[in-house]
This record gives sequence, structure tokens and C-alpha cells, in this order.
Amino acid sequence: MAKKKLSYKNAVEEIESIVDKIENGEPDVDELAELVKRAAGLIKECKVKLKGTEDSLSETLEELE
Repeated sequence: MAKKKLSYKNAVEEIESIVDKIENGEPDVDELAELVKRAAGLIKECKVKLKGTEDSLSETLEELE
């Protein structure tokens, strides 16, 4: 099954949801481990998206000079 691409906004919203669950003490230990892994993956995806956007903007601005 193909992995669905998340938008940056949706990834951040999911990270916030995970943080809320953890802060409220909802997950058990097994679920906590999975939530932390998911959040780490989402953070990594967000960093890649931000870096790509930064590179693209820098390229565009350089073209204007």
C-alpha cells in the first residue's frame, strides 16, 4: 500500500495531538512507545519539508538578484 503524503499542516496537527495524549497521561506504555515513534517520524518529515521550502525560497530569491 502506498504511503499517503501528509501536508506540513496535517503533520503538525498530528504531532500536537500526540503531545496532548502524552501530557494527559492517556496512553499505556505500549501505546506510548508507538506514539513517540510516530511523532519522531512526523518531525523528521516536517524537517524535510521545511528544508525543501527553505532551499526553494533561497533559489527563487537568488534568481531575483
